[in-house]
Amino acid sequence: MKDAFGAPQSLLLLGGTSAIGLATARRLIARRTRTVWLAGRPSPELTAAAGSLRALGAEVHVVPFDALDTDVHAERLGRVFAEGDVDLVLLAFGVLGDQARDESDPAAAVRVAQTNYTGAVSAALVCAGALQAQGHGSLVVLSSVAGERGRRADFIYGSSKAGLDVFAQGLGDALHGTGVHVMVVRPGFVRSERTAGRPEAPLATTPEAVAGAIELGLRRRSETVWVPGPLRLVASALRHVPRPLHRRLPV
Repeated sequence: MKDAFGAPQSLLLLGGTSAIGLATARRLIARRTRTVWLAGRPSPELTAAAGSLRALGAEVHVVPFDALDTDVHAERLGRVFAEGDVDLVLLAFGVLGDQARDESDPAAAVRVAQTNYTGAVSAALVCAGALQAQGHGSLVVLSSVAGERGRRADFIYGSSKAGLDVFAQGLGDALHGTGVHVMVVRPGFVRSERTAGRPEAPLATTPEAVAGAIELGLRRRSETVWVPGPLRLVASALRHVPRPLHRRLPV
């Protein structure tokens, strides 16, 4: 199997400018990955990302992709699989939104939900079908600890990730025994350009740390990965805190 031991030869990164996605790509290129497809909206940042990975020795292709343009997902992503087998699909796109603004702007809130959930469901199903047709491969879905329980600070974003998380778990069960491995990754607060200026939560992590956890999870064929690991215990405890107390916690 080409993607044995968590060292895929080819990678399709959905969210071609994602800090976590690119950190994962760099890590995998250093091991065994030789072909990378970067899917994202055309931009100078996407072009620069492709150039940086080519400089590491990978063959990099850029695929125009917009999470919100679900009508063309099958056609755009189908072209990638038509070129040959894809060992790993990393679904890493998403938007944080602005909770305070989005609460008073339903259209903005809907855009967060459609990007993080509807667009992800569409792309994941297209890729899952293609992986199943080729008989092997892994689909890694970036969820978030924010989806574990609704919080006043980010319930719009968190609800979209909660939906995606449940979807990905069910998809993994549906694909069990087909040769396709689905792994859900739940990072905590990730320090990156996207989160710059936001209050940092406890147990904060980095794109590089998440990339390392993804690689380890692939080697272990894990179904769920928490980053950092102790976050699993914290989330479990918070899940059982009575609601009146939970709404007063600084989380």
